[in-house]
Amino acid sequence: MSSPNVLELTDETFGEQVLEADVPVLVDFWAEWCMPCKMIAPTIAELAAEYAGRIKVGKVDTDASREAALKFGINAIPTVILFKGGQVARKFVGLQSKQDLKGAIDEVLG
Repeated sequence: MSSPNVLELTDETFGEQVLEADVPVLVDFWAEWCMPCKMIAPTIAELAAEYAGRIKVGKVDTDASREAALKFGINAIPTVILFKGGQVARKFVGLQSKQDLKGAIDEVLG
């Protein structure tokens, strides 16, 4: 699961790392038992490597960090949210293609 470019986010670190970030942040809401979450994980890691230095990429374990999941209305996982300026720029529910995620990232990077 771990990648050097992917932050492990918790309820305690979410505000500082995501909402107060000075760059866009791609956040993957996932859980250990979720097979589609495991399927999208390599894509998230690849995006983190490709966009290193331009965006932040993090993962929130929804079982361990319920507050962040509740705050952003996560009712199905995986859900990937792209934040810009502390606001939700794009929200993807379910498995997504790398191309769709890249398109959204490129759009917010403008």
